[in-house]
Amino acid sequence: MKRPLKPEELRVWGVVTGTVHPLPGRVVLAPPPTAEAAATGPAARVPPTSAAKPQPAPRARSDVDGIEPNRRHRIARERDPIGARLDLHGYDQDRARAALESFLRRAWDEGYRSVLVITGKGVQGDGVLRRRAPEWLASPGLAPIVAGISEAHRRHGGEGALYVALRRKPRG
Repeated sequence: MKRPLKPEELRVWGVVTGTVHPLPGRVVLAPPPTAEAAATGPAARVPPTSAAKPQPAPRARSDVDGIEPNRRHRIARERDPIGARLDLHGYDQDRARAALESFLRRAWDEGYRSVLVITGKGVQGDGVLRRRAPEWLASPGLAPIVAGISEAHRRHGGEGALYVALRRKPRG
């Protein structure tokens, strides 16, 4: 038997459900209010979602999704093969971004599911390419291709390299 939710749990649940958005084309109806929800007031109720939500802003650097832990582990252990590697040492920012974008598009077209991008650490461990690569990977142009990124394992370059998980190509 389920226990009734405490008012604090209902408040937290209301906050969580207020930040979750349905997938495009789907509408989620709020569950009917329970006696506990009615007793705690309107702040604890789940707000109904509408089908016409504004589109989210393009992903920023902090919004880059990480690779799922199990998938990252398989890539690091090379159970999921690293399809291709790109070494950006010696590139300036403009050339590095162009090379990264064309490399990822080619890798995605060839059906690779993960690649390794070597940015280097920079002179004092705070390299420009190392800082900027996650921003470039989160750009709207690469969003349909990139599923997630994660720092590489030490044997693949550690802090100076990134695993980039690529999305599956649509069929047809």
